[in-house]
Amino acid sequence: MAFRFTGNRRKKHTPAVGVTVVSADGSPTPADLAELFSTCEQLRALAAEAGVRLDGSAASLEALDQLLPRWRDDADTAGRLGIDAGLYLGTVIVRTVPGAVWELWPDGHPVVRLASGREIVVVEAGHAWAEEGVPELSQLYAEVAEG
Repeated sequence: MAFRFTGNRRKKHTPAVGVTVVSADGSPTPADLAELFSTCEQLRALAAEAGVRLDGSAASLEALDQLLPRWRDDADTAGRLGIDAGLYLGTVIVRTVPGAVWELWPDGHPVVRLASGREIVVVEAGHAWAEEGVPELSQLYAEVAEG
């Protein structure tokens, strides 16, 4: 009987890397957060290298899901891409799902709050995508967009 390993069995288990926003002059507005979180420089560079245009659309999330995950053997790169992927997912949700806004938890971690009050911890989802490939960014977006 043969056993197959799924995922990356050589993956190093490292603490999750996250994002915390600290503001010296009060709480940033949702618009400030949207501008800050939309940069996603490392993800944009990776996407451009692969010919994928990140235009803030659901289709761009589908294109990201199709990239070959060459970064998964490097825990540091996967961690940084996970942050960017989560922030990009949040950016697409905020731009395209009515009533969705960026908010900060009391500890400074960003989440997307939907009109229903549900909070999406997008950086956590981005890490899962970068490290394991699931959930797919487009799948999570579709679930959120449906309500």
